[in-house]
Amino acid sequence: MPDAFDRTRLVLGAEALTKLKNARVAVFGLGGVGGAAVEALARSGVGALELIDSDTVAVTNLNRQLIATHATLGMKKTEAAKARVLDINPDCRVTARDEFFLPENADAWDFTAYDYVIDAVDTVAAKLCLAERCAAAGTPIISCMGTGNKTDPTRLEIADIYRTSVCPLAKVMRHECRKRGIKRLKVLYSREEPVSPKTDEVAEKEETGRRSTPGSTAFVPPAAGFIIAAEAVKDMITR
Repeated sequence: MPDAFDRTRLVLGAEALTKLKNARVAVFGLGGVGGAAVEALARSGVGALELIDSDTVAVTNLNRQLIATHATLGMKKTEAAKARVLDINPDCRVTARDEFFLPENADAWDFTAYDYVIDAVDTVAAKLCLAERCAAAGTPIISCMGTGNKTDPTRLEIADIYRTSVCPLAKVMRHECRKRGIKRLKVLYSREEPVSPKTDEVAEKEETGRRSTPGSTAFVPPAAGFIIAAEAVKDMITR
């Protein structure tokens, strides 16, 4: 009898599908990147997913986030993502943690319990902490650099953090990783120069000192999430 993963099995093989079924992956951040990564992992047959985010689905998420529909507006992103995963693969063991990961609460996570970690959070402090905790636990991690203000998904690349260029977030991460003695970190980044937001909101926020909200599209963040998930799957089945 056919099952949901027959077509994947034809490409990856039965042994790889068994590895994925036995794997536990933590995804930190369920926005445009993290939500797409979760979707791809669920459709690849990953057996256990831990979903971490403290946000709710907002109308401004509708342009790019797979979990964002009019039916999910106002829902916790963790609950919306969990429901979507279970609708795809009811056998997946999903843990939803409605929390904002920070260095201050990092002890609440046991990083040795994961086979893989996906970092799709926004803050540098959280990214660095995730990298440090995973290195100490010996757990593979891939970290997403900036996808905001980008229009070309073909410029996305996988690299070690010290081999990145162009991306402003990657530049900050390179500097901070060196300071902390982080020797390597697999990342997804873009070689595309960020575009300037076409709005007066940027100037207004510069005057008030508030952080400018990056623009985003329907294709760059999800493409980044799918690429990250593909890299995670490849790493897990070849270990």
